[in-house]
Amino acid sequence: MPEQIREAQQALGLRLARCRKTAGITQVALARRTAYSRSAIANVEIGRQNIPRSFWERVDLELGAGGALVDAFNALHELVTTYRAHKAWIAEQDRLRRHHAAMPPRPRQNDMVEPAACGCTITVARWSGRETLALRESLRLSVQGFAERLRVTASIIAQWEDRKQPVHPSLAMQAALDDALKLADQDARSRFAQILRSPPMRVDDHAGASARGRYATVTPLHRGGGSQAVL
Repeated sequence: MPEQIREAQQALGLRLARCRKTAGITQVALARRTAYSRSAIANVEIGRQNIPRSFWERVDLELGAGGALVDAFNALHELVTTYRAHKAWIAEQDRLRRHHAAMPPRPRQNDMVEPAACGCTITVARWSGRETLALRESLRLSVQGFAERLRVTASIIAQWEDRKQPVHPSLAMQAALDDALKLADQDARSRFAQILRSPPMRVDDHAGASARGRYATVTPLHRGGGSQAVL
């Protein structure tokens, strides 16, 4: 992600330089109009300096970019926000793992319950929209609540659950979803297993407009310690 942020910063700086040259304005002139130094403008154009949104609003207006520079800055800002939130989420999960490791194991309520039925040892081979939706519903969370739990934006959750143009979670988020499932209580894990065993069905819009028109699709689940597919 840091590399992706650097590339986005460089792309934004390059767009600024192109807009400035198209408008026939020098770095010195633009610096004078925005109350920044010429060196600051030069550093921004090569992606070496972070500048607040107010700067991009001003240069967008001065260069007649029609909002393109502001939109590009907003996309970069969302990328940085998501990265920072995910780092904070990882730190919190590490703290919770240490806490759970220090606690004595909790006895199972019913030794006769099949592990796959209770969801105790279920692992997901590959997270897709079906599994993320099942986990969200098993935790009884809305799209916004699930996004806050994972420390990402609600739009990212909606992209995962989008049937028409799905965006699969990155490897880092696959690990984050693994951790969220492991840290869920037994009831939530049981619901997760039962939801994935139910036939694929249309998702009602009970979690917001982002859920409308999506369907669930299954990828294999495996019993812990073995490779036999549960589904």
